[in-house]
Amino acid sequence: MPISFYNTLTRKKEKFIPISADKVTIYSCGPTVYNSPHIGNLRAFVFVDILVRYLRYRGYNVVNVMNLTDVEDKSIKASIEAKTPITQFTQKYIDLFFSDIKEMGCIPSTYYPRATDNIPEMIEIIKALTENKHTYVADGSVYFKISSFKDYGKLANLDIKTLKKNADGRLSLDEYEKEDAKDFVVWKAHSESDGEVFWESPFGKGRPGWHIECSAMSTKYLGQPIDIHTGGVDLIFPHHTNEIAQSEGATKKKFVNYWLHSEHLKVDGKKMSKSLGNFYTLNDIKKLGFSPLALRYFFVSNNYRVQINYTNDVMVSSTNSIKKLNDFVFFLKNIKSSTGDDANCIIEESREKFIQAMDDDLNSPIAFSSIFDLISKTYKINLSKESASNILDYLREINSILGIIDFSSEEGDIDLEIEQLIEKRDMARKAKDFKTADNIRDELLKRNIELIDSPQGTIFRRNK
Repeated sequence: MPISFYNTLTRKKEKFIPISADKVTIYSCGPTVYNSPHIGNLRAFVFVDILVRYLRYRGYNVVNVMNLTDVEDKSIKASIEAKTPITQFTQKYIDLFFSDIKEMGCIPSTYYPRATDNIPEMIEIIKALTENKHTYVADGSVYFKISSFKDYGKLANLDIKTLKKNADGRLSLDEYEKEDAKDFVVWKAHSESDGEVFWESPFGKGRPGWHIECSAMSTKYLGQPIDIHTGGVDLIFPHHTNEIAQSEGATKKKFVNYWLHSEHLKVDGKKMSKSLGNFYTLNDIKKLGFSPLALRYFFVSNNYRVQINYTNDVMVSSTNSIKKLNDFVFFLKNIKSSTGDDANCIIEESREKFIQAMDDDLNSPIAFSSIFDLISKTYKINLSKESASNILDYLREINSILGIIDFSSEEGDIDLEIEQLIEKRDMARKAKDFKTADNIRDELLKRNIELIDSPQGTIFRRNK
């Protein structure tokens, strides 16, 4: 079964056919480094991680770029308010971004270009746009004339006729709302509000507009066309719409073949907002007692195109699901019998369902159901050590995509007293003396020994 993705540009699922037979190029909009990443940002970054991991699992050599937006309206304003040079100010949040995605289990992208390191490339694109009659100068700034690009708004499904009627003004802001669709700035003339942030250019002293940054960095590192461009749905307009206009207007080539967008994350049923008190960073989640991997599980177990709702109850459920997976790994590691049932059929059935689900636009909920179905069936059979080892190998295989299972658990030695307590508890359970059984379990928990009941008997793990 071929891989298929939902392409925002065509609004349908399409068979994925990369430009190169064995290589895939991916550009992803990274963080704007003026503040701590919130968990909605992290969802988009984890989606990219899963996409890259799965394509590599399917045999592709993936080259992926995630940019760092270290100059735009918000970062300039915040650095001035902090009375800190912008490079020093943004470095703090770049470091925090890398720390967060590492804790979230994301593998590094191939490149992380910074906007401020690619100003010459932005200037060259603006020069090409000017030569192709897509720009004009007003008040010292260079603007992209959206009426000069016939397909403007196609990605966002905007009516170009309506846009032409409304495009009688200009916007020098980096971000704006849909109803404000107007000619946008690609080179912003220096003003007092920019402080010491500026570069010299053929257009005068100033700085690039936000949208031109991604056009320059994606073209520099990946060329055109790019196989896949990702981002959150909030970037479809204006950012990605403007990227297309700039990139194709400058090169006269198609910019991107497949546009993949991850949906919004709500918190307690509402849009995340500091004013509502429901704005969470990864550090906030940890203060609530939840692990980054539990948050990753919450993201990964839901399809990236579905709007999801964060609640503490959901995080408790995610924590329990990870524990169930890790307990299963511990159970498999403790199988000692040299004889037992063959598990190859269970493994192959699970693998086939997993791949079919992930091939279908990364349908992770179905993929996860195949894993828990494997667990359920495994507990019902008599495993040999060899079969248990084969299942562990399969779990490691799919965890190279999911990145949520802990394989570090090991069986520890227990003293005679603890061994006798476990035997006493087993006897109490058989006699249906559950009060005694529960008391023994609680006593062992106090000693950091957790009991796991399985068809093969009671096994234990030492909690860290």
